[in-house]
Amino acid sequence: MNDCFICNKHSGTLKTDGIAIYENEYVYVGHIDNKGKPNYLGHIMVDLKRHAATLGDMTAEEAKAFGLIMSRVSQALMKSEQAEHVYAVVLGNSVPHLHLHLMARYPNTPKEFWGPWEVYDWDDAPMGDSNAVLELCFRLKKYLENN
Repeated sequence: MNDCFICNKHSGTLKTDGIAIYENEYVYVGHIDNKGKPNYLGHIMVDLKRHAATLGDMTAEEAKAFGLIMSRVSQALMKSEQAEHVYAVVLGNSVPHLHLHLMARYPNTPKEFWGPWEVYDWDDAPMGDSNAVLELCFRLKKYLENN
């Protein structure tokens, strides 16, 4: 699908920050790309590789892979990056290709900034450039490979 952001990312026609944290025949996991602006470190995307719009469009095999990697990446954020909570959000409003946002919430985040989008508004939120994203991706990839 030429007009699908996620399909273009998977085909390599669109470059994003970081590396593949995990990939198999069903799913691709990477860090969100904020188009050159600082990124909230620990905002991970789990994409279904096949172009399908919703959770209900997955095959049983895709759903198993999607659910398992969602759990494993959440654990990696908690163990490797010391996240105290991981938010999981599927929207599908602007990109009709199934993808899941996983956002880490770190210790000492004030309660008024608890929430998947609210964490971005905290002045002390862990933000980083492309190099910081790459380093985080390597840590998560290593954690997943070893656990």
